[in-house]
Amino acid sequence: MTITITVDADALNTLDLSPAQSIIEPWLKDGAVGNHEQELRLEIQFPREDGDPRELSEIPEVRAWFIRLDARYPWMPFLLDWEAQELGRYTAMLVPHQFSPSGIEFNPEALEIFITHKMFVLADWMEQQGIGSRTKLKFMAQMLGYELDDSFFNLLGI
Repeated sequence: MTITITVDADALNTLDLSPAQSIIEPWLKDGAVGNHEQELRLEIQFPREDGDPRELSEIPEVRAWFIRLDARYPWMPFLLDWEAQELGRYTAMLVPHQFSPSGIEFNPEALEIFITHKMFVLADWMEQQGIGSRTKLKFMAQMLGYELDDSFFNLLGI
């Protein structure tokens, strides 16, 4: 089941996480957050003036909201609907990048740091949730164009 979290300009401008919290917090209280793998989509409603060429990830208010969301729920990528490209969009909010005719190009060093950090966070979190993680984490990294060797996961003990 796909659930859409709608984030309007007021929430973005005030760094109000309640649109996401209203969905995620009940899952946390029920201990069922791990049952909602790849279910979330984020709809960002931020008005722009005509002719504003910026992508949402280039708007400081939007990026700040995502940074705060990631600080609160660092395992958020687990919940995002990867097939709907939510993982790439989420990553673009947190990792420096540029746009090219072939698509989004992340800063390689920043992407490496982001993926490594997420692997550490998600490996621990998924273990706490009783969720097998190596294959899922490898797939997540691949979705972002990054290959992780099994020796990396051996270091983590998974």
